[in-house]
Amino acid sequence: MLKNLTVLRLGEPLRTTLEQVEQALQAQPFTPCGPTQTESHGWVPPRGEPHAPLVESVAGHWLMRWRLETKRVPAAVVKRELQARCAHIEASEGRQPGRREQRELKEQITQELLPLAFAQATEVAVWLDARAQRLMLDTTTARRVDAVTTALVKAIDGLRLEPLSTALAPGSAMAGWLAAEPQDWPAHFAPGREVELKGDGDSPPVVRFARHVLDVQQMRQHLAQGKRPTRLALDWDGRVQFVLTESLQLRRIVFADGVFERDAQAEGDRGFDADAALATGELSALLDDLVGALGGLQPGAAALTP
Repeated sequence: MLKNLTVLRLGEPLRTTLEQVEQALQAQPFTPCGPTQTESHGWVPPRGEPHAPLVESVAGHWLMRWRLETKRVPAAVVKRELQARCAHIEASEGRQPGRREQRELKEQITQELLPLAFAQATEVAVWLDARAQRLMLDTTTARRVDAVTTALVKAIDGLRLEPLSTALAPGSAMAGWLAAEPQDWPAHFAPGREVELKGDGDSPPVVRFARHVLDVQQMRQHLAQGKRPTRLALDWDGRVQFVLTESLQLRRIVFADGVFERDAQAEGDRGFDADAALATGELSALLDDLVGALGGLQPGAAALTP
């Protein structure tokens, strides 16, 4: 649950009920791709059970799940079939198909083979924290972020989303942390063992450290050469490890051993509710501390529109 986070801010307080959101999502349910359909998307129950609600409230947090299914015919298969058909036309009619005819043949082949193609599915967990006025998506892929936010804004009346902008840009803040002595780091945070620093220019130098102690003097040297951190591994209170990016995304989130300790017999609904409550509770506190370490929120961000 929640391995990567793109964090957005609600532009204004949400004035809709859980029941209204459920009704809105019911109008956009996921249905699998048809025989000749290349893509389908919609909402599925976050609990993973058929006919369950499309939005769940756990410890005051609203949880949803968006699903994308795609079908693709491999380009190599289409090319091979196209060559065979062109060869047949040349042998039987004594002519080579032109570009337009080949393009039409290619489209025909694709449509014929689509019913045989395997469907691939991707799901994005969506977490709305009305208390903190934040929306979290379990993806850092721009195309999926755009698709999910567009679906949400269209479904929920009055939903207005903004980038989560902070007084300190994450890149600038990370540079300051790397140059600081351990006792001067922001409260609750400690460096991990990974960093990426990038210089300026058309072909900027890039330095990456992985599974490596981040020596302060070494980091200061790279910073003095004009390199700036684009991602940095962090540890929050010994409970959650993650990689912070310059665009304020949290990647490769890992909870420490013991955070998810609960009744080993908890299954089904109890297991879902317990894990969701623990994950959202921990990450809410982490995000509060992270925003604080970045100087607080910056007002006046531009809204995201579908």
